[in-house]
Amino acid sequence: MPIINVKMTHEDGGATKEQKEQLAQKLTQAFVEVFKRGEKTCVVTVDEISTDNYAIGGETITNIRKKS
Repeated sequence: MPIINVKMTHEDGGATKEQKEQLAQKLTQAFVEVFKRGEKTCVVTVDEISTDNYAIGGETITNIRKKS
């Protein structure tokens, strides 16, 4: 069973339920088109990560964005 995991930062209230559903549908459809397997075998997970828990170059995204 394939698992497609999307990791993204949680910002501006995060992704809506509708956005996550649309993303899951489109990723599933792409999987079916490429691999010719049934959509019932495809699992999509969405992990939203706080910008306080995501860092580049030792600095959190929260702090990087404050500087912009």
